Amino acid sequence: MPARALILGGTGDARALAARLIERGHHVVTSLAGVTSDPRLPAGEVRTGGFGGIDGLTAYLEAERFDWLIDATHPFAAHISAHAHSAAGRAGVRLVRLERPAWTPGPGDEWISVPDTAAAVAALPAGAAALVTIGRKEVAAFAARRDIRVVARMIEAPVVTLPQNWRLVLARPPFSVDDERALMRRERVTVVVTKNAGGPGAAKLEAARHLGLPVIIIERPPKPEMPTLAGMDEITGIIEGMTT
Repeated sequence: MPARALILGGTGDARALAARLIERGHHVVTSLAGVTSDPRLPAGEVRTGGFGGIDGLTAYLEAERFDWLIDATHPFAAHISAHAHSAAGRAGVRLVRLERPAWTPGPGDEWISVPDTAAAVAALPAGAAALVTIGRKEVAAFAARRDIRVVARMIEAPVVTLPQNWRLVLARPPFSVDDERALMRRERVTVVVTKNAGGPGAAKLEAARHLGLPVIIIERPPKPEMPTLAGMDEITGIIEGMTT
């Protein structure tokens, strides 16, 4: 029997999952936060903007009679995941999270693991030339360090004014290892700062390894306990196996 699923999306994994479920005959609505002005849209119905907190999401789940709420947001979207957990419980909707495995260091990697952006800022040595790839929302925290130079890469420009000695690189992934290595050499990068998003996007980590550069990696925030799967087949199987 076809399922009705609400996907909290905005990631490549969410787009792939929406396409997979629609192909198999399920009704899918993907919710986008509306943060990116020109997002890549998934297949199926799309809803843009917030719900109005836990109460709003609960009401939407009940009104639209969804069978499943699938949290396929970014691994660092802890606030949204907490809302999903609470709203699914209130509405009596099955909840599952699609989350790619975290990256782990390999031979030759020099990783400095930190819990948050503030710790990443503090971990940078004086005189560093840092390639910072954490998105536009938190990059301004690095402006407090006047003793470093930053190459800030993101999809869209931040709303804040960046220091004059910074270099802003606007680009959308994926990136190849050769491209990442060329960028690091061209900008004379001495350290890479990134979030442990996992999945595709590890080219910068490989490039840093090849160049012998340290990586300050921000680890994922804690999220509520919920069934969490990494693969499209697993998610599809559990939905089709439990939807009657």
